[in-house]
Amino acid sequence: MTATRQILPRLALSPGRAEPGARCLPEEVAVALSFNGTTQAVMMASPADLEDFATGFALTEGFARQEEIESLTPVETPRGIDLQIWLRAEAEARLAARRRRMAGPVGCGLCGIDSLEEALRPPPPVAGSVRLGARDCLSAVDGLVDHQPLHDATRAVHAAGFWMPGQGLVAVREDVGRHNALDKLAGALLRQGVATGRGAVVLTSRVSIDMVQKCARLGAPVLIAVSAPTAHAVRMAEDAGLTLVAMARGDRCEVFTHPQRITPDEAAHVA
Repeated sequence: MTATRQILPRLALSPGRAEPGARCLPEEVAVALSFNGTTQAVMMASPADLEDFATGFALTEGFARQEEIESLTPVETPRGIDLQIWLRAEAEARLAARRRRMAGPVGCGLCGIDSLEEALRPPPPVAGSVRLGARDCLSAVDGLVDHQPLHDATRAVHAAGFWMPGQGLVAVREDVGRHNALDKLAGALLRQGVATGRGAVVLTSRVSIDMVQKCARLGAPVLIAVSAPTAHAVRMAEDAGLTLVAMARGDRCEVFTHPQRITPDEAAHVA
C-alpha cells in the first residue's frame, strides 16, 4: 500500500539565515470510488483506511447502507487506487439517483454535483437521545489531540473522531481532506457496529452543509467542531434535529442548534 507520508528536503528561510533540512509531509493519492463497475467519484485522499472510506462514503452520500455492500476491493494502479465496490440489486436505483461526477482538489465536497437540488438535499432527521455536559464537549476535542499521529508528524491533515459518554473516543480517522476524514470515521463506526446514536462526532475543521448532511446520515445526534459553522450549516442542522456545537476550544464552546442535549454543568448521561 502507498505510504501515508514522505520526508522531503526543504530550505527554511529567516532574515539573514538559510537552513537546509527536511520535513515530513502527508501523501495524497487519487482514489476512485467505483460502484458496480462505474466510477462515481475521484477524490484526492490519504492512502489509509480505504475500506472505511468506501463504506462511509457509500452511506453518507446516500448510495448504500453497509449491509447492501456485497464486496469491496482496493486495487492499486500506476495512477492511484481504485476502490471497487459491488452493491446489491436494491441499491442500484438509489445509486443512479444519487450519481455524482466529482474530480477535484481536497476540501471540495460538492465538485461536479449534478444539480443544486442534490447539493442542498435535506438530510434525514436525527433522533439520538445522548446528553452531554459542556465539559464533555471540550474533553472530546482535547482527547482528539492525542489521537492524530499523521497530523503530529506533518501538521497538514484533518481528523474526525467519535466520542461516547463513559468511553471517550472510540474511533478516530485522519485524512488530507476533512470530508474524507469524516467518511473514513463513518465507515469505521459502521464496520465496528458502534451505536452512532449514542455519541458525538468531533471534527478539527469548520462545519459546512455537507458535513452536517454526512453526520445526519450517520445518525449522530451531536456534532462538535473546533471551528465555526456556516450559516447554512446551522439552518440545516436545526431542520435535521442535529445538535451543533462549534468553536470548542480551551474552556468554552458555542451551541448553535438543539441545546437540549448539552448541559452547562459536568453531568452527562444517556437517556
